[in-house]
Amino acid sequence: MTTLRIPADEAEARALQDTLRTRVVLDEEGPAPGTGRVTGVDVAYDDARDVVVAAAVVLDAATLEVVAESTATGQVTFPYIPGLLAFREIPTVLAVLESLSVDPGLVVCDGYGQAHPRRFGLASHLGVLTGLPVIGVAKNPFTFSYEQPGPHRGDRSPLLDGGEVVGQALRTQDGTKPVYVSVGHRIGLDNACAHTLSLARGFRQPETTRRADALCRRALREATGRGPARARGPGV
Repeated sequence: MTTLRIPADEAEARALQDTLRTRVVLDEEGPAPGTGRVTGVDVAYDDARDVVVAAAVVLDAATLEVVAESTATGQVTFPYIPGLLAFREIPTVLAVLESLSVDPGLVVCDGYGQAHPRRFGLASHLGVLTGLPVIGVAKNPFTFSYEQPGPHRGDRSPLLDGGEVVGQALRTQDGTKPVYVSVGHRIGLDNACAHTLSLARGFRQPETTRRADALCRRALREATGRGPARARGPGV
C-alpha cells in the first residue's frame, strides 16, 4: 500500500492528485463478474462533531452473501472542497479496509473514478493507494454530459467530457434512474458496468453499496447517538 499523505491545503491537494493520477492503471480488464469477492465501501458523517464513519462489506460475488464486514471511525481533517472529497474520506476508508479479516477483492465505491475533472476521484485514489481493482458507482452525475440511456436494464450511454468518455450512465433496473459508473483502477469500463449489473440484482444500487451504506449509518448512530448528516456531494 502507498503511504497516505494528507495535504495541508487545497493547492497541495490538487498537486497531490496530479502526481498520484499518473499511477492509475487503465489497461487491465479486471476480475470477471460473479467471481471471487467484491467489497462495498461507504461513509457517513456527523458534521457537527467532524466525525466520519466508514464501512466495508465483503460479499461473495456469485451469491452476494456476506463474507465479512467492518467499520472504522475517524475525525474529518480536510475541508469540503468540490473535487477533493477523497481527502476527507480516504484515511478512514483505508482503516476499514485494513481491518477486514479477508482479502477484499474488487472494491466498489459510492463515488467516481475517471469521471472527475482531474480524472482522479475517490475510486482512483483508493485504487492507487491500495493496489486493488476499484470502480466507482455514483447515484448522481458529476459535471459531465450524457444522453439518457434506454429504459431497460443494461441500457447505457457514455458520460462525456468534451469528446472523451469518462464513464457510463447505466440503467440497472427497468424504468429506474441510471447509476453512473466509472473506472477507478485496474479494471476496464465495460467490465465495471458488467460488475455493476451483476451486483444490482433487485435494486437500482449495487448490493455492495446498499449494504455498506446501511452499515455505516448504523455505526455512526452507535458512535454518536445521532443520525448521519451526509456531506457527500458533487465534489467527489
